[in-house]
Amino acid sequence: MYYTYILRCGDGSLYTGIAKDIGKRMSEHFSRSGQCAKYTRSRRAVKLEAVWESADRSAASRLEYRIKQLKKTVKQRLIDSNEMDVLKDTDAAFYRRLTDEEIGELY
Repeated sequence: MYYTYILRCGDGSLYTGIAKDIGKRMSEHFSRSGQCAKYTRSRRAVKLEAVWESADRSAASRLEYRIKQLKKTVKQRLIDSNEMDVLKDTDAAFYRRLTDEEIGELY
């Protein structure tokens, strides 16, 4: 299983990434360890906004790419409502958004 996620940073910006082990990856981002992304190290990750599960790395990477192409307002709409239609040409059947409870169990 692979995960695509969106983090909110201290400056209000949104960071999108993928991970195989979401718990480990969030620890890296939030602790600002040497393994965290340079972007979140400098902007300080403050909140995990959304997580989608996919069967393989290829699908997770495709979703990450599509999300990174969106404007911030559209990303916020995706976070708030999980309207996968904002991701044009993306087959929503390949992805499942995790609930807050499921996210809590992962890390």
